[in-house]
Amino acid sequence: MNVSILILLTIFGLIVGGGVSYFIFKNNLKKKSNSLLSEAQKEAEQIKKDKILQAKEKFIELKSEHEKVINQRNQKISSAESRVKEKESKLSQKLGQVNNKEKQLDDARKNVDRQLSILKDKEGKSEKLLQKQVEALETISGLSAEEAKKELIQALQDEAKTNSLAYVQEIVEEAKLTATKDAKKIIIQTIQRTATEQAIENSVSVFNIDSDDVKGRIIGREGRNIRSLEAATGVEIIVDDTPDAILLSCFDPVRREIARLALHKLVTDGRIHPARIEEVVKQTKKQIEEEIIDIGKRTSIDLGIHGLHPEIIRMVGRMKYRSSYGQNLLQHSREVANMCATMASELGLNAKAAKRAGLLHDIGKVPDDEPELPHAILGMKIAQKYGEKEHICNAIGAHHDEIEMTSMISPIVQVCDAISGSRPGARREIVESYIKRIKELESTALSYPGVVKSYAIQAGRELRVIVESEKISDADAEKLSFEISQKIETEMTYPGQVKVTVIRETRAVNFAK
Repeated sequence: MNVSILILLTIFGLIVGGGVSYFIFKNNLKKKSNSLLSEAQKEAEQIKKDKILQAKEKFIELKSEHEKVINQRNQKISSAESRVKEKESKLSQKLGQVNNKEKQLDDARKNVDRQLSILKDKEGKSEKLLQKQVEALETISGLSAEEAKKELIQALQDEAKTNSLAYVQEIVEEAKLTATKDAKKIIIQTIQRTATEQAIENSVSVFNIDSDDVKGRIIGREGRNIRSLEAATGVEIIVDDTPDAILLSCFDPVRREIARLALHKLVTDGRIHPARIEEVVKQTKKQIEEEIIDIGKRTSIDLGIHGLHPEIIRMVGRMKYRSSYGQNLLQHSREVANMCATMASELGLNAKAAKRAGLLHDIGKVPDDEPELPHAILGMKIAQKYGEKEHICNAIGAHHDEIEMTSMISPIVQVCDAISGSRPGARREIVESYIKRIKELESTALSYPGVVKSYAIQAGRELRVIVESEKISDADAEKLSFEISQKIETEMTYPGQVKVTVIRETRAVNFAK
Protein backbone atom coordinates (compact mmCIF):
# COMPACT_ATOMS: atom_id res chain seq x y z
CA MET A 1 0.00 0.00 0.00
CA ASN A 2 2.75 2.38 0.86
CA VAL A 3 4.52 1.43 -2.33
CA SER A 4 1.48 2.20 -4.45
CA ILE A 5 1.05 5.55 -2.82
CA LEU A 6 4.69 6.26 -3.37
CA ILE A 7 4.40 5.41 -7.05
CA LEU A 8 1.33 7.58 -7.43
CA LEU A 9 3.06 10.45 -5.73
CA THR A 10 6.03 10.04 -8.04
CA ILE A 11 3.84 10.04 -11.13
CA PHE A 12 1.98 13.10 -9.86
CA GLY A 13 5.27 14.85 -9.24
CA LEU A 14 6.46 14.09 -12.67
CA ILE A 15 3.23 15.38 -14.21
CA VAL A 16 3.37 18.56 -12.17
CA GLY A 17 7.05 19.04 -12.99
CA GLY A 18 6.41 18.47 -16.71
CA GLY A 19 3.59 21.00 -16.72
CA VAL A 20 5.73 23.54 -15.00
CA SER A 21 8.54 22.88 -17.46
CA TYR A 22 6.12 23.27 -20.35
CA PHE A 23 4.89 26.59 -19.10
CA ILE A 24 8.44 27.77 -18.54
CA PHE A 25 9.48 26.65 -22.08
CA LYS A 26 6.41 28.30 -23.55
CA ASN A 27 7.17 31.57 -21.82
CA ASN A 28 10.81 31.44 -22.94
CA LEU A 29 9.77 30.69 -26.54
CA LYS A 30 7.30 33.56 -26.47
CA LYS A 31 9.97 35.91 -25.16
CA LYS A 32 12.44 34.77 -27.87
CA SER A 33 9.83 35.22 -30.62
CA ASN A 34 9.01 38.66 -29.32
CA SER A 35 12.68 39.59 -29.22
CA LEU A 36 13.26 38.21 -32.74
CA LEU A 37 10.22 40.10 -34.00
CA SER A 38 11.43 43.32 -32.45
CA GLU A 39 14.90 42.78 -33.91
CA ALA A 40 13.39 42.08 -37.36
CA GLN A 41 11.32 45.23 -37.09
CA LYS A 42 14.37 47.23 -36.09
CA GLU A 43 16.39 45.70 -38.98
CA ALA A 44 13.53 46.42 -41.42
CA GLU A 45 13.38 50.00 -40.21
CA GLN A 46 17.13 50.30 -40.66
CA ILE A 47 16.95 48.82 -44.21
CA LYS A 48 14.06 51.15 -45.00
CA LYS A 49 16.08 54.13 -43.83
CA ASP A 50 19.12 52.96 -45.86
CA LYS A 51 17.03 52.51 -49.01
CA ILE A 52 15.41 55.92 -48.53
CA LEU A 53 18.89 57.45 -48.15
CA GLN A 54 20.14 55.63 -51.27
CA ALA A 55 17.08 56.76 -53.23
CA LYS A 56 17.62 60.32 -52.08
CA GLU A 57 21.30 60.16 -53.07
CA LYS A 58 20.39 58.67 -56.46
CA PHE A 59 17.74 61.36 -56.94
CA ILE A 60 20.23 64.07 -56.04
CA GLU A 61 22.80 62.55 -58.44
CA LEU A 62 20.28 62.33 -61.31
CA LYS A 63 19.08 65.81 -60.56
CA SER A 64 22.65 67.15 -60.72
CA GLU A 65 23.29 65.32 -64.01
CA HIS A 66 20.02 66.64 -65.40
CA GLU A 67 20.95 70.14 -64.31
CA LYS A 68 24.36 69.72 -66.01
CA VAL A 69 22.67 68.63 -69.25
CA ILE A 70 20.22 71.52 -69.01
CA ASN A 71 23.10 73.93 -68.33
CA GLN A 72 25.02 72.58 -71.32
CA ARG A 73 21.95 72.95 -73.54
CA ASN A 74 21.37 76.43 -72.22
CA GLN A 75 24.99 77.29 -72.98
CA LYS A 76 24.65 75.91 -76.51
CA ILE A 77 21.40 77.80 -77.00
CA SER A 78 22.94 81.00 -75.65
CA SER A 79 26.01 80.56 -77.89
CA ALA A 80 23.74 79.88 -80.87
CA GLU A 81 21.68 82.95 -80.02
CA SER A 82 24.85 85.02 -79.77
CA ARG A 83 26.01 83.73 -83.15
CA VAL A 84 22.59 84.51 -84.65
CA LYS A 85 22.67 88.00 -83.17
CA GLU A 86 26.19 88.49 -84.50
CA LYS A 87 25.07 87.36 -87.96
CA GLU A 88 22.06 89.67 -87.76
CA SER A 89 24.30 92.59 -86.88
CA LYS A 90 26.63 91.74 -89.78
CA LEU A 91 23.67 91.41 -92.13
CA SER A 92 22.29 94.73 -90.99
CA GLN A 93 25.70 96.32 -91.59
CA LYS A 94 25.88 94.75 -95.05
CA LEU A 95 22.32 95.88 -95.74
CA GLY A 96 23.29 99.40 -94.80
CA GLN A 97 26.31 99.16 -97.10
CA VAL A 98 24.08 97.86 -99.91
CA ASN A 99 21.64 100.74 -99.39
CA ASN A 100 24.52 103.21 -99.52
CA LYS A 101 25.78 101.62 -102.72
CA GLU A 102 22.29 101.77 -104.22
CA LYS A 103 22.13 105.47 -103.45
CA GLN A 104 25.54 105.97 -105.03
CA LEU A 105 24.41 104.00 -108.11
CA ASP A 106 21.25 106.11 -108.37
CA ASP A 107 23.32 109.28 -108.22
CA ALA A 108 25.73 107.87 -110.82
CA ARG A 109 22.80 106.82 -113.06
CA LYS A 110 21.32 110.31 -112.88
CA ASN A 111 24.70 111.80 -113.72
CA VAL A 112 25.09 109.43 -116.69
CA ASP A 113 21.60 110.33 -117.91
CA ARG A 114 22.49 114.00 -117.82
CA GLN A 115 25.70 113.38 -119.72
CA LEU A 116 23.85 111.24 -122.30
CA SER A 117 21.34 114.01 -122.92
CA ILE A 118 24.22 116.44 -123.43
CA LEU A 119 25.93 113.99 -125.83
CA LYS A 120 22.71 113.50 -127.81
CA ASP A 121 22.45 117.23 -128.32
CA LYS A 122 26.08 117.32 -129.49
CA GLU A 123 25.54 114.26 -131.74
CA GLY A 124 22.56 115.95 -133.39
CA LYS A 125 24.66 118.97 -134.19
CA SER A 126 27.63 116.82 -135.39
CA GLU A 127 25.35 114.70 -137.60
CA LYS A 128 24.06 117.81 -139.33
CA LEU A 129 27.63 119.02 -139.83
CA LEU A 130 28.71 115.58 -141.12
CA GLN A 131 25.78 115.50 -143.53
CA LYS A 132 26.82 118.83 -144.95
CA GLN A 133 30.43 117.60 -145.38
CA VAL A 134 29.25 114.38 -147.09
CA GLU A 135 27.10 116.37 -149.51
CA ALA A 136 30.08 118.62 -150.30
CA LEU A 137 32.32 115.55 -150.94
CA GLU A 138 29.69 113.94 -153.19
CA THR A 139 29.51 117.16 -155.23
CA ILE A 140 33.31 117.32 -155.61
CA SER A 141 33.89 113.59 -156.39
CA GLY A 142 30.79 112.99 -158.47
CA LEU A 143 29.97 109.80 -156.43
CA SER A 144 27.31 109.12 -153.83
CA ALA A 145 28.24 108.02 -150.31
CA GLU A 146 27.10 104.39 -150.97
CA GLU A 147 29.12 104.14 -154.18
CA ALA A 148 32.23 105.51 -152.49
CA LYS A 149 31.76 103.03 -149.60
CA LYS A 150 31.49 100.06 -152.00
CA GLU A 151 34.61 101.11 -153.90
CA LEU A 152 36.55 101.49 -150.63
CA ILE A 153 35.39 98.07 -149.35
CA GLN A 154 36.32 96.40 -152.64
CA ALA A 155 39.77 97.96 -152.58
CA LEU A 156 40.33 96.80 -148.97
CA GLN A 157 39.16 93.26 -149.83
CA ASP A 158 41.54 93.02 -152.78
CA GLU A 159 44.43 94.23 -150.66
CA ALA A 160 43.55 91.76 -147.83
CA LYS A 161 43.38 88.82 -150.29
CA THR A 162 46.77 89.69 -151.72
CA ASN A 163 48.35 89.97 -148.29
CA SER A 164 46.71 86.75 -147.03
CA LEU A 165 47.84 84.76 -150.08
CA ALA A 166 51.38 85.92 -149.57
CA TYR A 167 51.19 85.03 -145.85
CA VAL A 168 49.77 81.56 -146.58
CA GLN A 169 52.50 80.94 -149.16
CA GLU A 170 55.18 81.78 -146.59
CA ILE A 171 53.58 79.44 -144.01
CA VAL A 172 53.34 76.58 -146.54
CA GLU A 173 56.97 76.96 -147.56
CA GLU A 174 58.08 77.02 -143.93
CA ALA A 175 55.90 74.00 -143.10
CA LYS A 176 57.41 72.03 -146.00
CA LEU A 177 60.85 72.60 -144.54
CA THR A 178 59.92 71.46 -141.00
CA ALA A 179 56.97 69.09 -141.59
CA THR A 180 58.97 65.88 -142.03
CA LYS A 181 61.14 66.57 -138.99
CA ASP A 182 58.18 67.51 -136.78
CA ALA A 183 56.12 64.54 -137.97
CA LYS A 184 58.91 62.10 -137.10
CA LYS A 185 59.34 63.74 -133.72
CA ILE A 186 55.62 63.46 -132.97
CA ILE A 187 55.51 59.80 -134.02
CA ILE A 188 58.54 58.93 -131.89
CA GLN A 189 57.08 60.67 -128.85
CA THR A 190 53.75 58.92 -129.34
CA ILE A 191 55.42 55.51 -129.61
CA GLN A 192 57.53 56.17 -126.51
CA ARG A 193 54.51 57.21 -124.47
CA THR A 194 51.95 54.61 -125.52
CA ALA A 195 53.26 51.72 -127.60
CA THR A 196 55.60 50.13 -125.04
CA GLU A 197 53.02 50.33 -122.28
CA GLN A 198 50.38 49.02 -124.63
CA ALA A 199 52.35 46.00 -125.84
CA ILE A 200 53.59 44.97 -122.40
CA GLU A 201 50.29 45.40 -120.62
CA ASN A 202 48.19 43.62 -123.19
CA SER A 203 50.29 40.79 -124.55
CA VAL A 204 53.62 40.04 -122.83
CA SER A 205 54.81 39.08 -119.33
CA VAL A 206 58.48 38.57 -118.40
CA PHE A 207 59.46 35.59 -116.23
CA ASN A 208 62.88 36.09 -114.63
CA ILE A 209 65.11 33.08 -113.96
CA ASP A 210 68.35 32.64 -111.97
CA SER A 211 70.41 31.18 -114.81
CA ASP A 212 70.07 30.13 -118.43
CA ASP A 213 70.36 26.46 -117.41
CA VAL A 214 66.74 26.59 -116.33
CA LYS A 215 65.69 27.27 -119.93
CA GLY A 216 66.78 23.77 -121.00
CA ARG A 217 64.77 22.16 -118.20
CA ILE A 218 61.70 24.21 -119.15
CA ILE A 219 62.01 23.16 -122.81
CA GLY A 220 62.50 19.48 -121.85
CA ARG A 221 63.54 16.53 -123.97
CA GLU A 222 62.50 17.17 -127.57
CA GLY A 223 60.48 20.15 -126.34
CA ARG A 224 57.84 18.09 -124.58
CA ASN A 225 57.80 20.20 -121.39
CA ILE A 226 57.27 23.52 -123.18
CA ARG A 227 54.62 21.98 -125.45
CA SER A 228 52.74 20.59 -122.45
CA LEU A 229 52.91 23.96 -120.69
CA GLU A 230 51.67 25.82 -123.77
CA ALA A 231 48.85 23.30 -124.29
CA ALA A 232 47.76 23.51 -120.63
CA THR A 233 47.82 27.29 -120.34
CA GLY A 234 47.23 28.57 -123.87
CA VAL A 235 50.22 30.90 -123.56
CA GLU A 236 53.13 31.06 -126.00
CA ILE A 237 56.42 30.65 -124.12
CA ILE A 238 59.29 32.37 -125.92
CA VAL A 239 62.73 31.05 -124.92
CA ASP A 240 65.36 33.05 -126.80
CA ASP A 241 68.77 34.61 -126.18
CA THR A 242 67.42 37.14 -123.67
CA PRO A 243 69.62 36.64 -120.57
CA ASP A 244 67.91 35.35 -117.41
CA ALA A 245 64.40 35.88 -118.81
CA ILE A 246 61.59 34.01 -120.55
CA LEU A 247 58.72 35.81 -122.31
CA LEU A 248 55.10 34.73 -121.87
CA SER A 249 52.95 35.99 -124.75
CA CYS A 250 49.13 35.91 -124.73
CA PHE A 251 46.34 38.44 -125.18
CA ASP A 252 44.53 37.14 -122.05
CA PRO A 253 46.15 38.49 -118.84
CA VAL A 254 44.59 35.73 -116.71
CA ARG A 255 46.24 33.03 -118.82
CA ARG A 256 49.59 34.86 -118.64
CA GLU A 257 49.36 35.12 -114.87
CA ILE A 258 48.49 31.40 -114.56
CA ALA A 259 51.48 30.51 -116.78
CA ARG A 260 53.80 32.80 -114.80
CA LEU A 261 52.81 31.39 -111.41
CA ALA A 262 52.90 27.80 -112.70
CA LEU A 263 56.41 28.35 -114.11
CA HIS A 264 57.52 29.84 -110.80
CA LYS A 265 56.24 26.79 -108.87
CA LEU A 266 57.80 24.34 -111.32
CA VAL A 267 61.19 26.05 -111.31
CA THR A 268 61.18 26.36 -107.51
CA ASP A 269 60.15 22.73 -107.05
CA GLY A 270 62.60 21.44 -109.68
CA ARG A 271 60.33 18.68 -110.97
CA ILE A 272 59.41 19.65 -114.53
CA HIS A 273 57.67 16.99 -116.63
CA PRO A 274 54.31 16.86 -118.47
CA ALA A 275 52.29 15.18 -115.70
CA ARG A 276 53.66 17.56 -113.06
CA ILE A 277 53.02 20.54 -115.37
CA GLU A 278 49.31 19.68 -115.74
CA GLU A 279 48.95 19.20 -111.97
CA VAL A 280 50.63 22.53 -111.18
CA VAL A 281 48.58 24.39 -113.82
CA LYS A 282 45.34 23.05 -112.30
CA GLN A 283 46.44 24.13 -108.82
CA THR A 284 47.44 27.55 -110.14
CA LYS A 285 44.09 28.03 -111.89
CA LYS A 286 42.32 27.30 -108.61
CA GLN A 287 44.66 29.70 -106.79
CA ILE A 288 43.98 32.46 -109.34
CA GLU A 289 40.22 31.96 -108.97
CA GLU A 290 40.53 32.32 -105.19
CA GLU A 291 42.73 35.39 -105.63
CA ILE A 292 40.16 36.91 -108.02
CA ILE A 293 37.43 36.48 -105.40
CA ASP A 294 39.70 37.95 -102.72
CA ILE A 295 40.50 40.98 -104.94
CA GLY A 296 36.78 41.55 -105.51
CA LYS A 297 36.06 41.41 -101.77
CA ARG A 298 38.95 43.75 -100.90
CA THR A 299 37.83 46.22 -103.57
CA SER A 300 34.25 46.30 -102.29
CA ILE A 301 35.48 46.73 -98.69
CA ASP A 302 37.94 49.50 -99.65
CA LEU A 303 35.20 51.42 -101.44
CA GLY A 304 32.61 50.78 -98.71
CA ILE A 305 30.24 48.95 -101.07
CA HIS A 306 28.27 46.19 -99.36
CA GLY A 307 25.70 43.58 -100.35
CA LEU A 308 27.21 42.62 -103.72
CA HIS A 309 26.29 39.20 -105.09
CA PRO A 310 29.23 36.71 -104.90
CA GLU A 311 29.24 36.35 -108.69
CA ILE A 312 29.50 40.13 -109.12
CA ILE A 313 32.34 40.17 -106.57
CA ARG A 314 34.14 37.56 -108.68
CA MET A 315 33.65 39.68 -111.82
CA VAL A 316 35.04 42.73 -110.01
CA GLY A 317 38.13 40.67 -109.15
CA ARG A 318 38.51 39.60 -112.80
CA MET A 319 38.76 43.29 -113.74
CA LYS A 320 42.34 43.29 -112.39
CA TYR A 321 43.34 41.02 -115.27
CA ARG A 322 41.56 43.02 -117.99
CA SER A 323 42.52 46.21 -119.74
CA SER A 324 40.30 48.65 -121.57
CA TYR A 325 42.05 50.73 -124.24
CA GLY A 326 45.36 50.18 -122.44
CA GLN A 327 43.96 51.13 -119.03
CA ASN A 328 43.64 48.56 -116.23
CA LEU A 329 39.92 47.92 -115.88
CA LEU A 330 39.86 47.56 -112.09
CA GLN A 331 41.88 50.72 -111.57
CA HIS A 332 39.62 52.56 -114.03
CA SER A 333 36.46 51.31 -112.28
CA ARG A 334 37.75 52.28 -108.82
CA GLU A 335 38.65 55.72 -110.17
CA VAL A 336 35.19 56.14 -111.69
CA ALA A 337 33.54 54.98 -108.44
CA ASN A 338 35.42 57.53 -106.32
CA MET A 339 34.74 60.36 -108.78
CA CYS A 340 31.05 59.42 -108.93
CA ALA A 341 30.79 59.53 -105.14
CA THR A 342 32.47 62.95 -105.02
CA MET A 343 30.31 64.40 -107.77
CA ALA A 344 27.10 62.95 -106.29
CA SER A 345 27.96 64.43 -102.88
CA GLU A 346 28.54 67.84 -104.43
CA LEU A 347 25.14 67.62 -106.17
CA GLY A 348 23.33 66.40 -103.05
CA LEU A 349 22.60 62.92 -104.47
CA ASN A 350 23.13 59.43 -103.04
CA ALA A 351 26.93 59.05 -102.99
CA LYS A 352 26.84 55.33 -102.12
CA ALA A 353 24.58 54.48 -105.06
CA ALA A 354 26.74 56.55 -107.40
CA LYS A 355 29.90 54.81 -106.17
CA ARG A 356 28.26 51.40 -106.62
CA ALA A 357 27.20 52.22 -110.19
CA GLY A 358 30.66 53.62 -110.95
CA LEU A 359 32.37 50.41 -109.80
CA LEU A 360 30.02 48.16 -111.80
CA HIS A 361 29.67 50.27 -114.97
CA ASP A 362 32.17 48.17 -117.00
CA ILE A 363 31.25 44.77 -115.55
CA GLY A 364 29.98 43.75 -118.99
CA LYS A 365 33.61 43.54 -120.16
CA VAL A 366 34.46 40.55 -117.90
CA PRO A 367 31.74 37.88 -118.35
CA ASP A 368 32.59 34.19 -118.57
CA ASP A 369 30.88 33.95 -121.94
CA GLU A 370 30.92 36.88 -124.36
CA PRO A 371 27.71 37.25 -126.37
CA GLU A 372 27.44 39.73 -129.22
CA LEU A 373 26.11 42.59 -127.07
CA PRO A 374 27.55 46.01 -126.20
CA HIS A 375 29.31 45.77 -122.86
CA ALA A 376 27.02 48.39 -121.29
CA ILE A 377 23.85 46.40 -122.15
CA LEU A 378 25.51 43.14 -121.10
CA GLY A 379 26.60 44.70 -117.79
CA MET A 380 23.06 45.96 -117.17
CA LYS A 381 21.63 42.47 -117.78
CA ILE A 382 24.21 40.94 -115.41
CA ALA A 383 23.36 43.50 -112.72
CA GLN A 384 19.63 42.81 -113.15
CA LYS A 385 20.26 39.06 -112.95
CA TYR A 386 22.07 39.40 -109.61
CA GLY A 387 19.56 41.70 -107.92
CA GLU A 388 20.95 45.21 -108.36
CA LYS A 389 18.45 48.07 -108.08
CA GLU A 390 16.85 49.63 -111.13
CA HIS A 391 18.69 52.98 -110.97
CA ILE A 392 22.05 51.15 -110.70
CA CYS A 393 21.19 48.99 -113.73
CA ASN A 394 20.10 52.05 -115.70
CA ALA A 395 23.37 53.86 -114.92
CA ILE A 396 25.34 50.82 -116.13
CA GLY A 397 23.34 50.41 -119.33
CA ALA A 398 23.18 54.11 -120.22
CA HIS A 399 26.81 55.17 -119.73
CA HIS A 400 27.40 54.88 -123.51
CA ASP A 401 23.88 56.07 -124.49
CA GLU A 402 22.67 52.60 -125.55
CA ILE A 403 19.48 53.17 -123.52
CA GLU A 404 17.67 56.24 -122.19
CA MET A 405 18.79 57.63 -118.81
CA THR A 406 16.08 57.44 -116.16
CA SER A 407 18.00 58.27 -112.95
CA MET A 408 20.12 61.20 -111.81
CA ILE A 409 23.25 59.09 -111.25
CA SER A 410 23.30 57.86 -114.88
CA PRO A 411 24.80 61.08 -116.34
CA ILE A 412 27.25 61.20 -113.40
CA VAL A 413 28.57 57.71 -114.27
CA GLN A 414 28.81 58.67 -117.94
CA VAL A 415 30.75 61.87 -117.20
CA CYS A 416 33.13 60.21 -114.71
CA ASP A 417 33.77 57.34 -117.15
CA ALA A 418 34.72 59.87 -119.82
CA ILE A 419 36.99 61.75 -117.39
CA SER A 420 38.81 58.62 -116.22
CA GLY A 421 39.01 56.94 -119.60
CA SER A 422 40.01 59.88 -121.77
CA ARG A 423 42.07 58.40 -124.58
CA PRO A 424 44.57 60.60 -126.44
CA GLY A 425 44.53 58.89 -129.83
CA ALA A 426 43.20 56.07 -131.96
CA ARG A 427 46.10 53.66 -131.35
CA ARG A 428 44.43 52.05 -128.37
CA GLU A 429 41.28 51.40 -130.36
CA ILE A 430 43.39 49.18 -132.62
CA VAL A 431 44.46 47.07 -129.64
CA GLU A 432 40.83 46.47 -128.70
CA SER A 433 40.01 45.31 -132.23
CA TYR A 434 43.13 43.09 -132.16
CA ILE A 435 41.99 41.39 -128.95
CA LYS A 436 38.52 40.93 -130.40
CA ARG A 437 40.02 39.32 -133.51
CA ILE A 438 42.10 36.93 -131.36
CA LYS A 439 39.00 35.88 -129.42
CA GLU A 440 37.09 35.33 -132.67
CA LEU A 441 39.93 33.07 -133.86
CA GLU A 442 39.59 30.87 -130.78
CA SER A 443 35.78 30.78 -130.86
CA THR A 444 35.87 29.83 -134.57
CA ALA A 445 37.85 26.67 -133.74
CA LEU A 446 35.71 25.86 -130.70
CA SER A 447 32.58 25.82 -132.87
CA TYR A 448 33.65 22.50 -134.45
CA PRO A 449 32.65 19.20 -132.77
CA GLY A 450 35.44 17.29 -131.04
CA VAL A 451 37.49 20.43 -130.27
CA VAL A 452 38.43 20.64 -126.58
CA LYS A 453 40.59 23.78 -126.46
CA SER A 454 41.87 26.41 -128.85
CA TYR A 455 44.64 28.94 -128.29
CA ALA A 456 45.64 31.87 -130.49
CA ILE A 457 49.39 32.47 -130.09
CA GLN A 458 52.17 34.47 -131.75
CA ALA A 459 50.00 37.61 -131.87
CA GLY A 460 47.28 35.76 -133.77
CA ARG A 461 49.56 34.32 -136.45
CA GLU A 462 49.05 30.75 -135.20
CA LEU A 463 45.97 28.92 -133.94
CA ARG A 464 46.54 25.73 -131.96
CA VAL A 465 43.51 23.44 -131.73
CA ILE A 466 43.44 20.53 -129.25
CA VAL A 467 40.93 17.77 -130.13
CA GLU A 468 39.65 14.60 -128.45
CA SER A 469 41.48 11.55 -129.78
CA GLU A 470 38.37 9.36 -129.34
CA LYS A 471 36.25 11.54 -131.63
CA ILE A 472 38.81 12.83 -134.16
CA SER A 473 41.08 10.50 -136.14
CA ASP A 474 44.35 11.51 -137.80
CA ALA A 475 42.59 11.90 -141.16
CA ASP A 476 39.83 13.96 -139.51
CA ALA A 477 42.50 16.17 -137.94
CA GLU A 478 43.89 17.01 -141.37
CA LYS A 479 40.38 17.75 -142.63
CA LEU A 480 39.56 19.85 -139.54
CA SER A 481 42.71 21.94 -139.97
CA PHE A 482 41.79 22.67 -143.59
CA GLU A 483 38.16 23.53 -142.76
CA ILE A 484 39.15 25.91 -139.97
CA SER A 485 41.68 27.67 -142.19
CA GLN A 486 39.07 28.06 -144.96
CA LYS A 487 36.51 29.45 -142.53
CA ILE A 488 39.05 31.96 -141.18
CA GLU A 489 39.86 33.06 -144.75
CA THR A 490 36.22 33.61 -145.70
CA GLU A 491 34.85 35.12 -142.49
CA MET A 492 37.68 37.13 -140.93
CA THR A 493 39.91 40.07 -141.88
CA TYR A 494 43.52 39.87 -140.71
CA PRO A 495 47.02 40.88 -141.82
CA GLY A 496 49.45 38.24 -143.14
CA GLN A 497 48.56 34.58 -142.67
CA VAL A 498 47.29 32.37 -139.86
CA LYS A 499 48.79 28.94 -139.24
CA VAL A 500 46.22 26.37 -138.00
CA THR A 501 47.75 23.47 -136.02
CA VAL A 502 45.47 20.61 -134.88
CA ILE A 503 46.92 18.58 -131.99
CA ARG A 504 45.61 15.07 -131.32
CA GLU A 505 46.89 13.02 -128.40
CA THR A 506 46.20 9.46 -127.25
CA ARG A 507 46.73 8.84 -123.55
CA ALA A 508 46.64 5.59 -121.58
CA VAL A 509 46.32 6.16 -117.83
CA ASN A 510 46.35 3.45 -115.12
CA PHE A 511 46.98 3.44 -111.39
CA ALA A 512 49.13 1.02 -109.40
CA LYS A 513 47.52 0.40 -106.03
